[in-house]
Amino acid sequence: MKYTQLFNLNKTPQSQAIPNQGQVQNSAGGYVYEVDRWTLVDRFLILGSETGTYYIGAQQLTMEHAKNLLEAMDEDGERLVARIVEISHTGRAVKNDPAIFALALASSLGNLETRTAAHLAMPKVCRTGTHLFAFAEATKTLRGWGRGFRRAVAEWYNAKPSEALAQSLVKYQAREGWTNRDLLRLSHPKPRTEEHRVLFKWAVSGELTGPNEFLEAIQELRKTTSKSDAATLIRAFKIPREAVPTELLVHREVWLALLESMPLTAMVRNLGTMTKIGALEPGSEAIDSVVKALGDGDRLRRARVHPLSLLIAMLTYESGRGVKGTATWIPVPEVIDALNSAFYASFTNIESSGKRLVLGLDVSGSMEGTRVAGVPLLNCRKACGAMALITAAAEQGVTQLAFDTQVYPLAISRSQRLDDVVNRLAKTGGGGTDCSAPIQFALRKKIKADAFIIYTDAESWYGAQHPVQALAEYRQKMKLDTKLVIVAMAANRFSIGDEKDAGTLNVVGFDASVPQVINEFLKN
Repeated sequence: MKYTQLFNLNKTPQSQAIPNQGQVQNSAGGYVYEVDRWTLVDRFLILGSETGTYYIGAQQLTMEHAKNLLEAMDEDGERLVARIVEISHTGRAVKNDPAIFALALASSLGNLETRTAAHLAMPKVCRTGTHLFAFAEATKTLRGWGRGFRRAVAEWYNAKPSEALAQSLVKYQAREGWTNRDLLRLSHPKPRTEEHRVLFKWAVSGELTGPNEFLEAIQELRKTTSKSDAATLIRAFKIPREAVPTELLVHREVWLALLESMPLTAMVRNLGTMTKIGALEPGSEAIDSVVKALGDGDRLRRARVHPLSLLIAMLTYESGRGVKGTATWIPVPEVIDALNSAFYASFTNIESSGKRLVLGLDVSGSMEGTRVAGVPLLNCRKACGAMALITAAAEQGVTQLAFDTQVYPLAISRSQRLDDVVNRLAKTGGGGTDCSAPIQFALRKKIKADAFIIYTDAESWYGAQHPVQALAEYRQKMKLDTKLVIVAMAANRFSIGDEKDAGTLNVVGFDASVPQVINEFLKN
């Protein structure tokens, strides 16, 4: 008997562990590598866990991440806080909720140094009233308020200039069961200016005890029933939508007034509503304003608009109905095109690596079943296609392959529309997962590659050879020092790549830095 047929270090079924490699079993039953504690921290902060994955529910996945965060905090709490701040403040995550939760853990359960660092970091992570309310609720649930947290909340209110604070008090009046009145009464901030004293008093009691034109306009708006008067007040004082009485938000004139000073992220969120109400009509000045705003690269960067947020907005708007509720509208083509262009603009200054790349897009069934950022319209497969299109736009020598247990050659054009790409991928594959398939295909076809870039959820389980073994065989037979980049599409603890291999890079997330990080790795 040829025992090497039964035991071969170069070819091990993915349903078995490679001997002496320290592999673990993933949620699909295959054997992969477990990422380290800090890599898993990044995956949670960037991707979150609210939707779970195809194989594991949201609650179980969140419990695993919480345990890992606590272990990271025990190892180096100040490092954890610094990482939370970096990922949140640079806008790398689609949502800020994971960062707020992680910071609440640090401020509630860390040692003195960690709690102090968390309280000092709070304004950088909790940049809006919504963030502050979410942080307050998480802290209450985890431990309750302490003296350090009260000081941090008081400083949050006092640190804002009076004009910005007035806008915040009006825009973010209540969230998560908390109000500004609650937080101010619990934190007892000592007003640093007379203007702050007037604002604190108004937020707590509703009484205006000093001159403040903005708050006077808010009180007048609450009493008016005239849509034209409301529009005049909104324009004059740049009153945010959240401060406008609900009964006035059914008028086109009110929304046109709001649009003139509406922040970019708020504009993107309300495109469907403005279309439904008739404020966005084809060929109108309002449409021109939206298109101009979405085409402003500097404004996109300043607003920290995440590329996936724009993709989600485009998919939602294009569908003609909201993710929640029953609102429907007839999409305006100019808005769809502007969102599509903004998606590309959010990946500015991408440099070509000049390398020969094989792009492997996981289109297995688990990619369809795992959603991104809790949005029903966006699963890992669609996000995968979006990132592929960005790579195609930046690089010249790219071989594009989709794979499940077999390989499907692709031809994605840099001029191709995003919806065409994601629709095509949605109709491709859907079987099991063999992440070694693109590498084996490239070897069979003698495709010379400086690097393989694999977008996957790492739930690889099918096939007679592990990806690391396929890579080793490819390097040997092709006589190339080919690198491997694995981009995580789900926030689990698995990776198909061996982190001890200097030619392997694990990447998490879909933010604007990903192409540049990959390029720097490919260029050494």
